Amino acid sequence: MSTLPASTPLAPLPLVESPPSRGLFQRRVVLPVIDLLRVGASPQRLAWSLAVGAVIGINPVVGSTTLVCLGVAFAFRLNLIASQLANHLCFPLQLALAVVYIRAGAVLFHTAPLPIPAAEMMHSMRLHPWLTLHTLWTWEWHGIVVWLLASAILTPLLAALLHPMLKRLLVTLHSDV
Repeated sequence: MSTLPASTPLAPLPLVESPPSRGLFQRRVVLPVIDLLRVGASPQRLAWSLAVGAVIGINPVVGSTTLVCLGVAFAFRLNLIASQLANHLCFPLQLALAVVYIRAGAVLFHTAPLPIPAAEMMHSMRLHPWLTLHTLWTWEWHGIVVWLLASAILTPLLAALLHPMLKRLLVTLHSDV
């Protein structure tokens, strides 16, 4: 396996249309990331963009991730496409983890358990998000604190895991040209 010298600037590679026979994950996730590498995104910045997008995508405030992710990516000069891609991929995890964060917050802050069952809360969030948020605000901000603590660990860990993979992928892309 060849490696690229750190000082060598890489020319952007041409974008290639994906064949229609590829799977949905391959077409909608893998190929866009490859295209970002081809147009000159650095593996490190792309790794941080994906990590930040994924971690923001699992925060306990359902419906807030797109704007929060855009703001954070813009503020830290991350790749907006990569962060939004990871953010939206994590939506099913967000729904599953929202209740986990809220319950962990109740334990951490020694508050009573949620006044409504988790299944009913998710249904209520979809139908009346503002009313549900207002009713459950105490538990919600406790969940946000737990998420912030978890994100301080998850974000750099995820970026550290993604960086070498993206770096190898970039080397592979440039060796195929």
